[in-house]
Amino acid sequence: MELEYHNTPGNLYWKGSPRSVAFDATGIREKLARTELPCFVVQDFRGRIGISTEGELATDGKGLQLLAMASALPPSQLGDPDFRRDYNLKYAYKTGAMANGIASEELVIAIGKAGLLGSFGAAGLVPSRVLQAIEKIQAELPHQTYAFNLIHSPNEEALEAGAVKLYLEKGVHLVEASAFLALTEHIVHYRVAGLNEGTDGKVLINNKVIAKISRKEVAAHFMQPAPERFLKLLLEKGKITPLQAALAARVPMADDITVEADSGGHTDNRPLVALLPSIIQLRDELQEQHQFEHKIRVGAAGGISTPASALAAYMMGAAYVATGSVNQACVEAGTSEHVRKLLATVASTDVMMAPASDMFEMGVELQVLKRGTLFGLVRNCTSTISATGPLMRSRKKSG
Repeated sequence: MELEYHNTPGNLYWKGSPRSVAFDATGIREKLARTELPCFVVQDFRGRIGISTEGELATDGKGLQLLAMASALPPSQLGDPDFRRDYNLKYAYKTGAMANGIASEELVIAIGKAGLLGSFGAAGLVPSRVLQAIEKIQAELPHQTYAFNLIHSPNEEALEAGAVKLYLEKGVHLVEASAFLALTEHIVHYRVAGLNEGTDGKVLINNKVIAKISRKEVAAHFMQPAPERFLKLLLEKGKITPLQAALAARVPMADDITVEADSGGHTDNRPLVALLPSIIQLRDELQEQHQFEHKIRVGAAGGISTPASALAAYMMGAAYVATGSVNQACVEAGTSEHVRKLLATVASTDVMMAPASDMFEMGVELQVLKRGTLFGLVRNCTSTISATGPLMRSRKKSG
């Protein structure tokens, strides 16, 4: 059966095989799902509206009337192309560094071989365990990009310093800096120790930093050059050279900023729709001020667990997206089968806030699973007792 053409001068028309046009709901959904192909919305002589991902445009008045069209948008085109190019990725997509090795070697390796960027969850692990992970990942991903977590440890500074020392010694050239409240000597050491000057006079950044933040004041630290006081301290200790200290003034502390909205990490439970635009605006303001050669990219994380939520982040201007808790359901994640089964039964409302063990004294909280566990309830009770205990004892003494 041939399509019956109608002539409407001045309009665009679509020409193609009749069999490629879907008019039913199921067929239209299937066509719309093929984002790697162009999409043509057409109307036939009976007034039916359909979708095709084939055919071509015409202006000669022969064909079906074209109502709308969209160019092909394969997943590889989403996000910032510089992010993909700089890290040698197929997609502008990364997985976060879930602590205690939950973001395991196996997960990072699988992610890397798929053309994405994975971060190993080094937080909470002893140096020997982290070294083991470095050697395994480097052996399995000789040409792919990978990252290791560098978590801020305000109560155990030696852990942060030891991680930086290990990363520098073993040639880990990308870290995901998380839970930082401000810059420290150690993160500055890692960044600046990788600076060099090219033959063209440009700054070569060998140690890259992806900073995960949820507050503007913290983001501002990573969007500016390293503080002079840290550079002087590192120079005195002989950890950086005078050339590296001079080059540090020309680059920001981070190459990328991951905006972490409501999530299971160290966060402020802020909505992505409000947080992401404010951080992008801050980036633009500081870029205008410092005129860095390479503009900092801003990605999105927190609650991204479906294609729809990922697309929403890209449409808001995210250079890349990062997933976290959803990856615990992967067979490669360093967690138990019980946890995977438990996560498969919960909804987004089955969580609660509980004190963070690594920043308990500072009152920092994390989002934990409520359904099927007593962890959050017990931790909150323990926190309340710890906070009110001294007060109650004081009252008894005074009474």
